[in-house]
This record gives sequence, C-alpha cells and structure tokens, in this order.
Amino acid sequence: MARGLSKGQTNNPNGRPKGTPNKITKELRETLKSIIANELETLPEQLSTLEPKDRIELIVKLMAYVLPKVDTVVPQWGEPQKPLGYGF
Repeated sequence: MARGLSKGQTNNPNGRPKGTPNKITKELRETLKSIIANELETLPEQLSTLEPKDRIELIVKLMAYVLPKVDTVVPQWGEPQKPLGYGF
C-alpha cells in the first residue's frame, strides 16, 4: 500500500500565492541589501585608494548597473528618412 500523496496531489491545492518568494530567498535578499548598503557608504573612500586606471575600470563596470543600455538604431529598408534637426 502506497503511503502519502499520489503524484500530482498536494495538501495545499492553491499552493503558494504567485510572486511570493520563499523564506530563504527573502532572507538572502535582505542580507545582501544590508551588505551592499554598507559597501556603498565606504565606496568613495575605497575608490580614493585605487590607482587611477583601476578606479576608471571599476567605475565603467559599475555604470552598467546605474545607466540604461542604449540599443543601436538601424534604419529599415523603405523607412522614410528624416533630416536631423539640431534646433539651433
């Protein structure tokens, strides 16, 4: 005789509400937010200790998390071309 639930059955037919993170994920995110907040407070001091080349490399790497990426605009065949207006 089989024990427990058969395949496809659950004790909670509604399951966890959609979008609800599990407990471990929530705790991990809170811990990481705290660590990052502490590191951001010390960032200017840490940057000042780096060599200029290393400082620029780090800033360029961090820019990807602050500035949005820009997509390349490619004109499509048959698309009307508008002259560039510089407004001056």
